[in-house]
Amino acid sequence: MSFEKLWTFIMAEQNDSALAEVLAPLENEPTNAPEPAADTTALREQLAVLVNTGKCKEAIGVNLSQAQVKQLDNKDVMKYHKRYETYVGSKTTESMTENFLTWSIKAVGLAVKIDDPDALKNELKNNFIVHKELSQFFGGLALKYGGKLAVVNTAMITAKHVNFSNEQITEQITEQSSVITEELVSITE
Repeated sequence: MSFEKLWTFIMAEQNDSALAEVLAPLENEPTNAPEPAADTTALREQLAVLVNTGKCKEAIGVNLSQAQVKQLDNKDVMKYHKRYETYVGSKTTESMTENFLTWSIKAVGLAVKIDDPDALKNELKNNFIVHKELSQFFGGLALKYGGKLAVVNTAMITAKHVNFSNEQITEQITEQSSVITEELVSITE
């Protein structure tokens, strides 16, 4: 049954304005619109770079050589590039989520004692809602900002390895306090 016949049938059976309002956008959607022709030169170059990294099989599921990349037709270039984008998005989201959770737990740990930070991180990573929402958030950032997100990820990785505890500061003050006390005593004498 074509869309037009289905639409006519629904409208005849259901003369409901709310239903008509919901279904109206469907009437204007193209059904078999051809995809716009894409310039695959840049995409082919990205696939060639992927081949050079040695991660082609992992990223797109197929081992390709440079010669094979050059011989791919545009449809296959588009297909493999979509797989590559999915792979990169997944890895970016995974890395950002991991770093964000580690950094957040560290930040909260400055204010309150966390019994087992690793267990907490694993529980948060395995929580469906937390994982889904963080993945969508960081996936959206990756789509919007692309390579610029590398700067944010670098900062998050660096922060993950910084010891924010007050122990170092307290130790320095304790070590320096005896020197300062001795200097004060010698000055007053």
